[in-house]
Amino acid sequence: MKKTVKNLLIKFLSLAFLVGFQAFATEEAENLGEEKKFNAAEMIKHHISDAYDWHFFGEGHQSVSIPLPVILYSSTKGLQLFSSANFHHGTESYNGYKLEHNHILSEDKNEKIYDISITKNVASMMIASFIILFIFLSISSSYKKNIGKAPKGMQSVFEPLITFVRDEIAEPNIGPRYAKYLPFLLTAFFFIWVNNLLGLMPSGANTSGNIAFTMTLAVITLLVTVFSGNKEYWAHIFWTPGVPLPLRIIMLPVELIGIVTKPFALMIRLFANITAGHIIILSILSFIFIFKSFAVAGVSIPFAVVMMLMEVFVAALQAYIFTLLSALFIGQAVAEHEHHDDNH
Repeated sequence: MKKTVKNLLIKFLSLAFLVGFQAFATEEAENLGEEKKFNAAEMIKHHISDAYDWHFFGEGHQSVSIPLPVILYSSTKGLQLFSSANFHHGTESYNGYKLEHNHILSEDKNEKIYDISITKNVASMMIASFIILFIFLSISSSYKKNIGKAPKGMQSVFEPLITFVRDEIAEPNIGPRYAKYLPFLLTAFFFIWVNNLLGLMPSGANTSGNIAFTMTLAVITLLVTVFSGNKEYWAHIFWTPGVPLPLRIIMLPVELIGIVTKPFALMIRLFANITAGHIIILSILSFIFIFKSFAVAGVSIPFAVVMMLMEVFVAALQAYIFTLLSALFIGQAVAEHEHHDDNH
C-alpha cells in the first residue's frame, strides 16, 4: 500500500513538474521569438507575485488566463465591481481606474479607493478552503457511517495526520486544556499545508509567499495567545517572579516586546521559506533561457526536479513548524506555573 502511494506521488509530481515546465518554457520561448531579451528577475517576480487574473501561459493578447473580479469601494462612487479583463493586461484604464505594477490606482487624485478584490492568492485560498471542507466533511461522514469499524479510504489517509497534530503537537505543548485549541491548530496545519501544495502546482499561486497571508495567520495566533493568557502568564510578563526588583523593571519591556516578536517570527519564517523555494526553482530553470544551451538544460532540469521534491517536504514542514510554535505559545499562556517569589 505504501509503495503504491509512493509511486503515485512520484508520478503526480513528475507530471506536475513537466506540465509546469512546458508552460514556463512555452511562454519564455514566445518571448524569445519576439526578440525580447530574457529578464530572469522580471520573470521570477511575475511568478511569485499576486495578480488580478490567473495567468497560465502566453504573453500579451496570446496569453491564456482567467480574469478575476475586481471589487473596489470608492469614496466618491461607492462600491465598484467589474472584471479584471477590462484592464487589458494593464495597458488601458477602465471606469477611471488603471492597473500599475499590480496595484489598482484611481485617475482622480481626490478619490480614495479600498481594494477588496478577489486576486489570485485570494482565489487560491478559497480553493484550499473548499478542498479542506470537502476532506473533513467526507471524513466526518465516514466516522458516522463506520462506527466501531476500521477506517478506510480518505479517513485512513488523514486520521494519522489528525492524531499526529493532537498527540505530538497540541497535547504535549498545551497540556490538559489542549482540546479547546485543537480545532484552531488543525485548521492552521491543513490550511497552510494545502496552500503550500497548491503553490507547487503549474501556474499555482504563491499564497504562503505573500506577507499579508502569513501576517494574518500570525496575528490570529497572537490574539488566541493573548486572550487565552491566565493570571500567572500576565504576572510573569508584568512582574517576573523570582528575580530582584531592578531586573524586574528591566524584564518588563523585554517581555512586552516578546509578545509581538513571537508571532513576527512565525510570519517571517513561513513567508521567507516558501518564497525562497519558489525563487530557487525558477532561478535554476532561468539558466536554460539565459545560456540557451542543451547542456545547461540537462543540468538545470534534474536540479529543479530535486528542488521540487524538497519543496513538497518543506510544504509539510513549514505547516508543522507554524502549528508547533503556535501550540507552544498558547501552552505558555495557559500553563499553571509553580513558583516562589523570593525577596532578596
